Amino acid sequence: MADPRENGAAKLTSPETDRPNDASAAAPRRESDEKKPGSSAGNSHAPSTAVDQSKPADFEGELSTTNELPSPETISKIDNYVVLDRDGRTHTFQSLYSGRNAARRVLVLFVRHFFCGNCQEYLRSLSASVTPEALLRLPISTFVVVIGCGNPSLIDMYVETTKCPFPVYTDPTASLFNELGMVKTLALGPKPEYMRRPMIRGVVESIGQALRSVPSGMALKSGDHRQVGGEFLFEPVDVVTPVVTPLDEIPNPMGPSYGGRGDENNGPIEPKRVTWCHRMKSTRDHAEIPEVMEILGLQSQIPASSISDKDKKRWAEAGQVRRAPGAVWPPR
Repeated sequence: MADPRENGAAKLTSPETDRPNDASAAAPRRESDEKKPGSSAGNSHAPSTAVDQSKPADFEGELSTTNELPSPETISKIDNYVVLDRDGRTHTFQSLYSGRNAARRVLVLFVRHFFCGNCQEYLRSLSASVTPEALLRLPISTFVVVIGCGNPSLIDMYVETTKCPFPVYTDPTASLFNELGMVKTLALGPKPEYMRRPMIRGVVESIGQALRSVPSGMALKSGDHRQVGGEFLFEPVDVVTPVVTPLDEIPNPMGPSYGGRGDENNGPIEPKRVTWCHRMKSTRDHAEIPEVMEILGLQSQIPASSISDKDKKRWAEAGQVRRAPGAVWPPR
């Protein structure tokens, strides 16, 4: 059998120059080039999440995008795309949310380049409210994983800077970003609630991180600065009846193992679907922390007096506007 890594490999490029670089990390790709049955059939009426990469939008304000859920055909297409861990080892995207050690509910956070102060501030705010301990108290196993778009050698720096307690992976060629409809823009957009530090401080820290990465050759390999991310919640198709035993369901505290693809998907795979998603419209447009906590079923600990009436209304409607029909979480 031919090694699947020899087929469909995308060139790893330096996002700032769009030229091939000499990074040793493998680019995200599918394990098989065989077209899956039904990948395009029956999808004529599905909302399009295709991204026009020919003219990245660089302007002030927000980019027009949607929070339409990705189709089952799209998820099936990208299941075998590859992400890299901090050691450069490969993992299928599916293994992050449906692998042997994956929790039954997984929130996948896509962040910008590894030097982005806005996303770093978001992860610091998120980690303070959505903790592994809080997730363990939910009635169904729930976890969070983070995916960037830079060189895997920068993951350790990123985790240290953000104090993120969740596993961080990377998709250097942004294949997952593109397929899931996340766009490219340098638009700053309005200041979100999770941005607590002054913007100038974030800019200075970002520049400092890049300068400290010069000796290692990573200064220009943090990821495409125009690429923005989003959040996608994967939940079981059937919450009541798992396909694994309670013993099998116990998640690894650090998320999917860092041991490479190996036997990550051995054994039964519980069908999952995306029940909620949010795509960024600007470089600091992650879903607000109270909205994420609402979607996960966690009680917000942010004082109500500090939230504007506009945000209260938006967060109250989030569970109805973005969730898939028939989704049963959070419990009511």
